[in-house]
Amino acid sequence: MNKNISIIVAIAQNNAIGKDNQLLWHISEDLKRFKKLTTGHDIIMGENTYYSLPVRPLPNRKNIVITDKKDKKFDGCETVYSIDEAINMSSDTDESFVIGGSSIYNQFLNHANKLYITRVNKEFEGDCFFPVVNYSEWNLIEKIENITDDNNTFSYNYEIYEKSKI
Repeated sequence: MNKNISIIVAIAQNNAIGKDNQLLWHISEDLKRFKKLTTGHDIIMGENTYYSLPVRPLPNRKNIVITDKKDKKFDGCETVYSIDEAINMSSDTDESFVIGGSSIYNQFLNHANKLYITRVNKEFEGDCFFPVVNYSEWNLIEKIENITDDNNTFSYNYEIYEKSKI
C-alpha cells in the first residue's frame, strides 16, 4: 500500500536547515503553520530532531522516532529502527509528515509524494543540510512569495510540491 508521506522543512538559500541541533532562525508564522499542518497527523523524525524539539513529544500528533540504537525508547513516542518500520507504522489513510533531520529527509525523499518547503531567502551557516532535490520530478502546486515579518531581516516563501506522475 502506498502511504501518504509528506516532507515539511524550512531551508536557507544554501540548503542549510540547522546548526548544533538547533534551527537557524525564528519565524513565528512558519512555526504556527507547521503546527497547523501537522497537528492530528503522524510525524516522523530522527533522534537528533526529537532532542531538538522544545516540547517532547509534540502534542496532538503521533510521534515516530527513528533511531539506530536498539532498545532505545522515547517517552510518549513510537520508536522504530528503520525507514521501512516508520513507513509501516505511519497512517494508511492520513498524511504523515517527515520533520527531519538531514539523513531522514534524504532517506524519505524517494518515498514522499508532497513537499512543504519554507524557503528562507538568505544563506545561513549550518552543519545540517536538506538534500538536493530534482525539482523536475515535482510539480509546484502552490507558492506564496516574499513573506516578511518585523522580527527578521529576510523574506521567505511557502512552496508546496507534489510528486510528478511519471
